[in-house]
Order: sequence, then structure tokens, then C-alpha cells
Amino acid sequence: MSILEIAPLVRGAYLAARNVPVILSPSDEAELDLSVESVDQLAGAFPVELPDTVAVTVAGERHAFRAHTVGAVSPLPHGKDAEASAAEPRSRVVAGKVALVTGGAQGFGAEIVRGLVASGAFVYIADLNADGAAKLADELGPHTAALTVNVADEESVAAMTGQIAATTGGLDLVVSNAGIVRAGSVLEQDASAFRLTTDINYVAFFLVTKHLGGLMAAQRRTAPTWTTDIVQINSKSGLVGSNKNGAYAGSKFGGIGLVQSFALELVEHGIKVNAICPGNFLDGPLWSDPDRGLFVQYLRSGKVPGATTIEEVRRFYEAKVPLNRGTYGSDVMRALYYLVEQEYETGQALPVTGGQVMLSS
Repeated sequence: MSILEIAPLVRGAYLAARNVPVILSPSDEAELDLSVESVDQLAGAFPVELPDTVAVTVAGERHAFRAHTVGAVSPLPHGKDAEASAAEPRSRVVAGKVALVTGGAQGFGAEIVRGLVASGAFVYIADLNADGAAKLADELGPHTAALTVNVADEESVAAMTGQIAATTGGLDLVVSNAGIVRAGSVLEQDASAFRLTTDINYVAFFLVTKHLGGLMAAQRRTAPTWTTDIVQINSKSGLVGSNKNGAYAGSKFGGIGLVQSFALELVEHGIKVNAICPGNFLDGPLWSDPDRGLFVQYLRSGKVPGATTIEEVRRFYEAKVPLNRGTYGSDVMRALYYLVEQEYETGQALPVTGGQVMLSS
């Protein structure tokens, strides 16, 4: 029996017994031994109270685990016990939880990683940029782990899922953030650039949800009241079209369709699925990279009429925002905390645009 089949069930049992997030690590000892013939039997074999270390033997194969928390965590109120006037900082909702951020080595992803770690979470930094992920993990300390993954490749995503099961036993929060932009006119853009944008921004969200959602669903079998979250970092371009940027906008519009569809399906597994639609992160590498950033791409493509410098392109986009600035990482973090905290919302696309995009019925 693989660790991927067993570990989430064990972690779920601890979640149910203790009502706080735990990390499940391999152990050399065990205070409790359980032996069953199948994974299905394992789901009903755990006692109400569990010691810190436990071993499970399934069909003759033994795995031992140790459960521990990230820092000091306490159960969060939920349902009718959660007061609307609670004064605790909203960031507390992720304290002790196990989170993963795709595209976490740079840009918005790195901002989200930093925010989650500062809020007490254990965070996987999942990125194709292995060196960048490792560097950020080294900087932020022991409550992080770097994972190398190509989110558009199913084998790579499946392998990452196995690593997570073996390292922490499961997940509480997935932030599907990895994305790219290849701007260009529909009359001129290469089909290869269009397909690459679709693979990274659309297909990859399906793969991440399929495999990591499966890990969360397995965990739910032994933690029937434990709620988990998948949050896609979408874009304002998933709410309104984007001139000479159809590949990106189309992939983001499609992403919201996936969010709504996955939310309907995964609710039975206690998984909420939502999207955050940020405005332009003008200070991040997506926009400001001197070689491939959007300021450069838009200047070259003539997307901003009359602009002859990068600064003119920047001012053009700042002027579109009623609050007269680009989006910050802190803006997105407030939205992320809200979606995790809010028990009564799924399938939503939450704008964080400074008023540039306003939803209407």
C-alpha cells in the first residue's frame, strides 16, 4: 500500500481527534499499533483519542507516523459557535495549517508564501523554478518546503502529491497561483504561445485540483467535519476581456468556469473552491521584468496608444484604477484569509482590483 493511500487517512484521524491542523511525519516508534487488511478497513479503525505516534499495518505493510503542530494552535470556532464580532485577526484562520502555493518562488506567489508563513502556516513552495523555491524556503525557515513541479504535466503533479503525503500527510489549503502571460494580437499571435498560456493557466488548474483535491478528499474520509480550501489566483482579466491579450483572458475566464464546476463537485468532500481576481501587480516581475515583463510586452505590441516609454505604460494602467495604484500582495492576502475563514461561500470569484472591475448583476 502506498503512502499516498494511507497517510491522508491517518492525518484525517488526527484532525478529527484533536480538531487542530497537524503535520504527519514518519516516525521510528509508535505508541499505538493498528493492523487491518485493507485501506477501507483502516478508515474505521482509529480510536477516538490518538497518541502522538501511531503505526498502521495494511495488508502486512507497516507505516509509523508522528503528529505534531506548527507552533501553538487552538481550535477555531466554526458554524454557529463563530461570532460575527470576533476580534481575532483574520490571519489566524491559517495558523498551523498545511498550505501549498504553486508558482510560489516569485511575484504574487512569493508574496502569498510570505504572508502564510508569517501567519503561522506550514507552506510548500511549488515551482518549476527549483532554485528560486529553494532560496525562498531557506530564507523563510523550517516551516516551508520547496517542491519542484511542472504544473502543466500530470506526472509531475502526481509525483508532487506523493511527496506531500510522505512529508505532512495531507493539506488544508491549496493556492493555485502559477500563471503566465503571452500578450499579442489574435491576428498575429503564434498558436504555440496561445496553447502554452492555456496549458499553464487553465489545464494546470485542472491537474492541481485533480491530484491535490484527491489528497484532501481522502483525508476527509476520517475527518468528516474538516473543511479544506482550493483557491485559484485568477485575474481581473477573468471578469472582463483584455485587448490584445486574448490568450490570457480566455484562460482566466475558463478558470472561473472550472472554479464554479469544481466547487459543485467537491463540496461533498468538504473542499471549498474559490477564485481571487486581482488587479495588476505592477511592482512584480510579471509586469516589471525588464526583458519579458508586461510593460515591455505592451510597449512593443502597441497596446497602449501613443506610449513611447515604460513609465507611460505604467501610468496608463494606474490611471484605470479608482484607487490609483496597482494591487499589492497584502490586498490578495486579505482576500485569501476571508475565503478560508468564510464557511458559507464556494464557487465565487472575488475581485481585488481597487475598483477597476466592479461586479454587477
